[in-house]
Amino acid sequence: MLDFNAPEFLVVAIVALLVIGPKDLPKAMRFVGHWVGKARGVARQFRSGFDNMVREAELAEMEKKWAEENARIMRDYPPEKALPAPVYDPNPEGAAPAAVEPEDMPPATVEPPALKPEAADAALDEPAAKPARKPRGPRKKAAS
Repeated sequence: MLDFNAPEFLVVAIVALLVIGPKDLPKAMRFVGHWVGKARGVARQFRSGFDNMVREAELAEMEKKWAEENARIMRDYPPEKALPAPVYDPNPEGAAPAAVEPEDMPPATVEPPALKPEAADAALDEPAAKPARKPRGPRKKAAS
């Protein structure tokens, strides 16, 4: 395609320097670089689109092979009898519901412990204990 070796590149650089001139050469190189970058982007997009098309074609081919293999297996080994769909029974035969307690057991209740009336009255009659005082160090005498 596009093949440059060192002598050809040197000839192109000298011609560009003579035609464009040293003053405008950096501007021209930026312009050429901008367009080369855009061309590479378009080529990259084209290549990725092409790769996606190839990948989709391969996937379609693999799905076709899998469908053929599945049909062959079903033909060679047919199911003998279709199984019925399972049915959910929340209360199977003979099982007691979980929330019902047996009749011979008393209901489960929890009562708070009862306070004896005299103990409660005694607790109310006693004054609250005062906190203990902290020991103090020796007092300093005021200077006169």
